[in-house]
Amino acid sequence: MNALAISAFLDTPTSPFLSPQKVAQRLSLKIEDLAQSAHVHRNSLRVRPQGAKIQNFLRQLVRVISAAEAAFGNRDTAIAWLMNEPLAAFEHRTAFDLVRQERTDDVVAYLGSINSGFAG
Repeated sequence: MNALAISAFLDTPTSPFLSPQKVAQRLSLKIEDLAQSAHVHRNSLRVRPQGAKIQNFLRQLVRVISAAEAAFGNRDTAIAWLMNEPLAAFEHRTAFDLVRQERTDDVVAYLGSINSGFAG
């Protein structure tokens, strides 16, 4: 994902931190659902959004969005795929479910195989 593309998820244009609110909004999630997915208390996203656990989870999501965008050609399709597409190769879990289970590398490898012409 290039710097221009990631800027949509940053807290501010000059911030090194991803914004939980912007990520939740783009994924059409309630902030409470994003917190639950990141395995943190819902208040953590408001009180300490720069926390390592939160930022790591957000980076993993953005990483998958970037890989999906490369595979599918645009961000809207990538996000729809991330949130909704059951993946037969992963017992019909969505990519979002896999990121929640800390299996981001598996999702990115799967997307790499799609980019290479293999189907999952």
